[in-house]
Amino acid sequence: MAQYTIHKGVDRQVEFQGLTSHYLILFVAGLLGIFLLFVILYAGGVPQGICIFFAVAGGSSLTWATFYLNRRFGPHGLMKLLALRQHPRRIIHRRSVRRLLECRTLPKR
Repeated sequence: MAQYTIHKGVDRQVEFQGLTSHYLILFVAGLLGIFLLFVILYAGGVPQGICIFFAVAGGSSLTWATFYLNRRFGPHGLMKLLALRQHPRRIIHRRSVRRLLECRTLPKR
């Protein structure tokens, strides 16, 4: 009797052609946006050659940029980069050093 392995991909990241997790979503959303813009331009009366050139140039630049980000930052690096931008670079404290070192006494009850 043959034995089959079940759930081979449990707890693994989604991967397609080397793109992992967030980059795959970014790639698909970008291609969908380029396609919708192509349709809008074509329906708007822009010449067909310009629409095709825009779609091919946009698609190839999106493909290159997505694979570059995936290679550079890895599966979780893009989230770390976006989180790093939300934190302040430095904390400014405007009190004098003497006032910071003063010993405060609590009021008596």
